[in-house]
Order: sequence, then C-alpha cells, then structure tokens
Amino acid sequence: MQHDPAEPKWRSSSYSSGNGQCVEVMEDPSGTVPVRDGKTAPTGPRLSFGHGPWASFVTAVGAGRL
Repeated sequence: MQHDPAEPKWRSSSYSSGNGQCVEVMEDPSGTVPVRDGKTAPTGPRLSFGHGPWASFVTAVGAGRL
C-alpha cells in the first residue's frame, strides 16, 4: 500500500531499530505534534503537543537534561 502524500506521515526516531517498539511523531497541519506508541499504532492512544513545547522537550532530551 502506497502512502497518500495528502496525508501526514508518521515517523520514528533515527535511533529506532525499526521493530515497531518506538515513539512515533507526526507534523500535523493543524499546528500540533501528535505522538503515539509504535506498538499500538495505528489505533492506539495519542498525545498532542504544540510545536513550542515539543521543540523544548526534544532540545532538553538532546542536551541530556531529561
């Protein structure tokens, strides 16, 4: 099945081993960043964050503060 370019695409971390056991994120056109557990995709629960809070979280993790 081919991905519809009109639909936002989920992506996982570059550190993921590709086994489906990772956190996945999507850039949503609504201005939020939905986050889900790869093990429960595609129907499992999701959390959504604003771009600012998500960027702060990713920066803190990358800097080793979390």
